[in-house]
Amino acid sequence: MAYDHSAETDPAAQDTPLSVITTSSGGISVLTLVGEIDDHSAGPLRQALEVTELDCPRVVADLRRVTFIDSTGINIFLAAHLATARAGGWLRLAHLEGNVSRVFSLIGVDTVIDCRHTLSDALTD
Repeated sequence: MAYDHSAETDPAAQDTPLSVITTSSGGISVLTLVGEIDDHSAGPLRQALEVTELDCPRVVADLRRVTFIDSTGINIFLAAHLATARAGGWLRLAHLEGNVSRVFSLIGVDTVIDCRHTLSDALTD
């Protein structure tokens, strides 16, 4: 089952340059992100990472098609990391590449959140 949190589902956000498609694999929520993550576009990501009602949430965000991320996106991922850990679960990031990888590395987020090279790696314990 796939749920698209992109701008198409929210008429008020038609110009949002981020698409978030949520699927499931073995009880793990997989978020496929496409576009830019910034203050203007972060709403769909924030909504997709809302885990307060889940018991032991396991989430993987595939960032291979993310072309830009700013501090808003970083803060959303850090908050989701804390929320999933508090609920007994985890958040993993897959396919950090190019500028996105550089941002995560410079800030040190890759030492806080579990970052994997591939989606397959992120889905395996």
